[in-house]
Amino acid sequence: MSPVLRVVLIIGAFIALWVVVDRVRKKKIRIADSVYWVVCAVLMLLLALFPGIAFFFAGLLGFLSPSNFVFCMIIVLMLIKLFNLACDVSRLTDKVEQLAQELALHEKDDEGARPGKQG
Repeated sequence: MSPVLRVVLIIGAFIALWVVVDRVRKKKIRIADSVYWVVCAVLMLLLALFPGIAFFFAGLLGFLSPSNFVFCMIIVLMLIKLFNLACDVSRLTDKVEQLAQELALHEKDDEGARPGKQG
């Protein structure tokens, strides 16, 4: 792994950690959600500080270079996060639809219960 890539990974990891900690402090992200990003930043830092890990897994999995392994690992981690976010959006969309239906039923019941109004 080239020294430039190692430096970029170290800088990227520290920037990611700083951004996550800053967002947690400002209460713009939940601590439970920030754990994922902290783990990703620590993984990047480990791969940059100990390139032997990347060389080992690159050889084990058949990558031509450790850099390709690092990029592939980052892509896989992002795809996992994207899938989890898609699941959350789907679940929240179902909740919003259910709440809208319940609200519509409550409004209809309130209209029918008012005296002097005919529906």
